[in-house]
Amino acid sequence: MQTDIEDFIIHLATERGLSDHYQLSTRLSLEAFAKWLAGAHQISAVVEVLRTHLTGFLESRKRAGFAAASIKLNVVALKIWFRWLQSRERVAKDPADLLPLPRLETYLPETLNQQEVETLLDACQNDAPLGLRNRAIFETLYACGLRVSELCGARLEHLNLDVRIIRVTGKGDKTRLVPVGHKAAEALQAYLLGERPGLVRKHTKSHVFLSVRGHALTPDRIWQLAKQTASIAGLSKGVYPHLLRHSFATHLLENGADLRIIQELLGHADIATTQIYTHVDRQRLKAVHHKFHPRAK
Repeated sequence: MQTDIEDFIIHLATERGLSDHYQLSTRLSLEAFAKWLAGAHQISAVVEVLRTHLTGFLESRKRAGFAAASIKLNVVALKIWFRWLQSRERVAKDPADLLPLPRLETYLPETLNQQEVETLLDACQNDAPLGLRNRAIFETLYACGLRVSELCGARLEHLNLDVRIIRVTGKGDKTRLVPVGHKAAEALQAYLLGERPGLVRKHTKSHVFLSVRGHALTPDRIWQLAKQTASIAGLSKGVYPHLLRHSFATHLLENGADLRIIQELLGHADIATTQIYTHVDRQRLKAVHHKFHPRAK
């Protein structure tokens, strides 16, 4: 079974070009299943797996306290793996074919209101140590709605402040162009001219945001900076980098931006994901459909 897992991960990497993170998540799910199967049923071959074994594994994960989102990842991994095994004729029948996905609880993401965003940004004092860098970080996160990994991976060759555009690489190694707002562009320019040259070392690469040692900033460090800045700002709610992405999308929607444009800016493959981010309810979609579709009335 381990050979089948390894072959499948190679398929995800070479034939489907999926990200390292996706490969790792899938591997962990499949190896957890293989370990449970060997311990609970002494089975080590995929041809012996039945649907009851799959449901038994998922029930064990639920009893162990795994969240529904984690169990859903397990289900998806098992489904795509057995579909691939059947396509390669390694199993005669796909036992995961009718395996249902667990229902996930919907939630409304936290956001900062526009005044709280201003308070957070103003807490990055230009004359403080690395104040220009920190201001540029949070201005960019909010102005562009970037994931923290996208911000950390941004390079100088990806940034064009003349036309105020940044090219970022998101999930699944998909790239997109995102406009950079005027204030964010000013903050970036001030940092690039005023502080970044002093952070460059011999080993430094072209990442936009650098540490004091000349390395690219890590997501963990951005999290720390967010907490420190929120504390300086006196904000009572917990502040983390993704909160600025939520706020970016929510404020665009509140000010009349089209949902499809927000979807493109965030880099979402599915508009359903954008709906969760931006607090969109079904009534808004119905109203848009009724207003614009020629056969809706």
